[in-house]
Amino acid sequence: MTSTRPGGRFLSERRTGAHVDTSSHTAHTLSRGRTRTSAPAHSATGTQGLINARTRIVGTRTDPLADALVALVRLATAFGAGAVRMATAVAGVVTPLGWSIVGLVVVGFTVGYGLGWLELVAVAWVGVVLVVAAVLSLLARNSFEIGVFLPSTRVVVGERAPAQLTVHNPTARRLVGVTVEVPVGGGLAEFAVPSLRPGSSFEDVFVVPTTRRGVIRIGPVRTVRGDPVGLLRREITGGDPIDLYVHPRTIPVPSTSTGFVRDLEGNPTRDLANSDVSFHALREYLPGDERRHIHWRSTAKTGVHMVRQFEETRRSHLMIALSLASSDYSTEEEFELAVSVAASLGVRAIRDARNVSVVASERTPEFAKRKVYALKRLSVTSRPRLLDDLSTVHHAATALPIPDLARVAADSVAGISVAFVVCGTGATKSELRAASTKFPAGVEVVAVVCDPGMTPALRRVSELSVLTIGYLEDLTRSLSRSAAA
Repeated sequence: MTSTRPGGRFLSERRTGAHVDTSSHTAHTLSRGRTRTSAPAHSATGTQGLINARTRIVGTRTDPLADALVALVRLATAFGAGAVRMATAVAGVVTPLGWSIVGLVVVGFTVGYGLGWLELVAVAWVGVVLVVAAVLSLLARNSFEIGVFLPSTRVVVGERAPAQLTVHNPTARRLVGVTVEVPVGGGLAEFAVPSLRPGSSFEDVFVVPTTRRGVIRIGPVRTVRGDPVGLLRREITGGDPIDLYVHPRTIPVPSTSTGFVRDLEGNPTRDLANSDVSFHALREYLPGDERRHIHWRSTAKTGVHMVRQFEETRRSHLMIALSLASSDYSTEEEFELAVSVAASLGVRAIRDARNVSVVASERTPEFAKRKVYALKRLSVTSRPRLLDDLSTVHHAATALPIPDLARVAADSVAGISVAFVVCGTGATKSELRAASTKFPAGVEVVAVVCDPGMTPALRRVSELSVLTIGYLEDLTRSLSRSAAA
C-alpha cells in the first residue's frame, strides 16, 4: 500500500479563493440536555415589548386580515427558500459552460431550422453530442472509500483542530483521480486526489479554524467528478457529518470565590424550624409540637413543657442565568465574555459537586403573536456537556431580556440560594434592580456585567451586588473581593 501526500492544501470558499469563514454557524439549537420551561402566568401579554418578524409586518394588529397577511408572507418566504434550494442543486450539476452549450443548442436548432441555416444546425448537433458524451462519462460508479478523522471533537476557542482526510481504493483496478470536497462550517476544503492503484491510499491533513465559539459541522464528504469538456459535474456524498464543538474559554474559579453562599455544606441559616440538626433555643410547648422534641430537664425546672427549636439547614443551589437578548449587549465581544463567565462559574460548581442550574433566555418565534416567557435549561451533568450547550447559544433580538429571564427563572427553579445574572452593558441599573426583585427573599443575587477593557469594579445596588469585569481573568479577583466584602 502506498500513500501520496501533496502539499499546499488550503481551506477555501466554494469555487472562490477566499479562506474559510466559519463565523456563521448553522447549529442554533441546543442538542443535548435541554428542556423548556414556560411560565403560564405570563403567557397572555399580547405584543407588548415584542419585536419579531410579525410585529415588523403588521405591528400589534391581531385581526384576521393581519393573520392573512402574515400567512402570505410566510408562504412566499417558504416558496423562495425552496426555489433557492432547487437552483442550488441544479447549479451543482451543470457548470456555466454547460449552460452555455445548452443555450447554444436551443438557439442553433431554433434559428437554424427556422432560417434554413445548415451550419448553425450542425453546430447545434455538435453541442448535443458533447452533452451526451459528458453524461455518459459520469455514469461510472465511484468506488473510493473516504473518511475524515478528528482526534477530538471538542476544542477551546483558538486551539488547533487538525483533521485528516483518507481516500482508499479497495478495488482491484486503478481508479482515476477525483476532487474531494469537505464542507467545513460555511466554507469548503478542496483536495485534488490523484489516480490510485489497487489497494493504495491518499491522506492529507487540514486545520479547521476555531477562531470563534460555536459548532462547526464537518462533512459529509463528497467526491466531484467532471467530464473532460467541463460541462457537467457529479457529486457523490458519503458518510455522516461530524460536529466539532468549539467551547468558550474558561478560567479556574476557586471554590472560596463563591463565598456569597453561606450554606454550601449544609450550614445553618437564619430560618427557624421545628426539626433539624442545628439547635437554636428552647421555647414553650405549643399544640401540634412533636413530643420527642420536649426538653424534659428544662420542663422539670420550670414546670412548663419546653421544646427544642432548631435553625434550618439546607444545601445551596447555585443558579447561573445568561441573558441572550441582543438588547443586553452593546458589542459581540461583550456577549462572548458573558458566555465565558457563565461557563467558568458553571464548571466550578460542577467540579465541586454543587447543586447548580444554568439557564438562558428563550427566544420568541418570528411570527408569534405573543412574547414567549420561557427559558433554556443547559445540561449540568458534566463539564463537557455544559460547554457543548454553551457552544451553541447565540444572542437574538427576540430573546427574553434580563428582567423577564429573572422572573421566569425564579418561578421555574426551586430552592435557589445564590443567583448569578450574567449580561452586558446594555442592561441598565434599573433593569438589574428589577431582575433582583424577582427572586425570593433570602436569595443572594449577583449581577456580572461584562464590559471588555474596563477596570473591574464592585458596587451594591440595594440588595444586589453588581460586578463589572473587563477581562475574564478579572472574574476570580472580583468574586474574592465581593465575598470578603
